[in-house]
Amino acid sequence: MDTLITRSDAREDGEEWTENYERLPGGAGVSLILESTTQEGVGPRLHSHPYAETFVIRRGWATFTLGAGPDAREVIGRSGQVLVVPAGTPHKFRTGPAGYEAVHIHANDHFVTEWLE
Repeated sequence: MDTLITRSDAREDGEEWTENYERLPGGAGVSLILESTTQEGVGPRLHSHPYAETFVIRRGWATFTLGAGPDAREVIGRSGQVLVVPAGTPHKFRTGPAGYEAVHIHANDHFVTEWLE
């Protein structure tokens, strides 16, 4: 059976929001973060997951830090690009001046996050 899930705040404009979806119905096997912001400099602190995380960037851009310490590198992800962060890779990001909209796909039915800072 298919399921349509509506935003918890009932807004329909798709702006300025973040929504987390875990244990989706229908055996999806993934969890999602839907994020839309016009703010610059927004994003999570350094963390990792024991599974891959895929970022589908729909609007704006963000600077992603991949890895930690002297092995860390920065990648700019822009609208229309997809970034796949492998399992166990420390990562964080900060949104660019025009903000950012993306779908973050966690390859697990619920979030498992190790916060590193």
